[in-house]
Amino acid sequence: MDLRHLEYFQMVAKLNNVTRAAEQLYVSQSTVTLAIQKLEEELGLQLFDRSQKQFLLTTEGHVFLQGISDILNKLQDTISEMHKYCQLQKGTLNVGVPPMIGSFLFPEILASFKIYYPNLQLSILEEGSVTIRHLLEKGELDLGIVNLYQPSPMLETLKMAREQFAVCLPANHPLAENTVISLDQLRDESFILFKEGAYNRDLILRECKKYGFTPNIILSSDQIETIRSLVIKGIGISFLIEKITRKNKECVSIPLSTPLYLDFGLAWKKDKYLSKAAQAFMSFITELNCLSKSAVE
Repeated sequence: MDLRHLEYFQMVAKLNNVTRAAEQLYVSQSTVTLAIQKLEEELGLQLFDRSQKQFLLTTEGHVFLQGISDILNKLQDTISEMHKYCQLQKGTLNVGVPPMIGSFLFPEILASFKIYYPNLQLSILEEGSVTIRHLLEKGELDLGIVNLYQPSPMLETLKMAREQFAVCLPANHPLAENTVISLDQLRDESFILFKEGAYNRDLILRECKKYGFTPNIILSSDQIETIRSLVIKGIGISFLIEKITRKNKECVSIPLSTPLYLDFGLAWKKDKYLSKAAQAFMSFITELNCLSKSAVE
């Protein structure tokens, strides 16, 4: 049963006239007449009483009109809904964000994005980069911000920025006045690191191994504020992005003598369909990157 035939039938039933229905539908009268005939043949019923000058619905025709009107109305509502998604007036986006990036960068990105697309809903999952990679590979996230230290054959990436790690110390620490610090100077310190699986934890452990020691890790947490508060109280030291440690005067951030960097970017699964909302977010990030490069130049 052709959808257009149902629409033709509905219009004839509304106007009780084939000629005027054809004019409203911008088709020929013969097209409408043939459509009605095919519907009646398929149903084995007469839908219109043609004994009068007007096309009047039969009893069966009234029942059929009521049924198909509900279908066509729901279809029209669904089409209107799809237009909203297409025009980015509606949509949901699931994004994974690592805690360290989420604490200083993502709020600014999100606030700017919402100005341009106020009707799009973003669902944010705060997890470590490794977990976000796995969720992206399984197709359980639309997009994710991940560390770019190890390319994944299943993911496409768009580089966003590079940030430098710094040693995070309480302001009264004996090394707080140093301009740079070597990891070797920290071998006797208590370390507060991110939980296992976090890239920056693995990075610090690898670097310590190069200096011939295994650090004393007294606490592991994914909560930036928890780590920073414990550092301020002198419980231990940590390693955070410089922009995070600058937010509090009670702790200081000092670069490592051998710099360590975090390269991160937007990632999504290869060959996975990206919704209009996801495409809009990717375009937004690309535009931000272009603006950042222009500002630097």
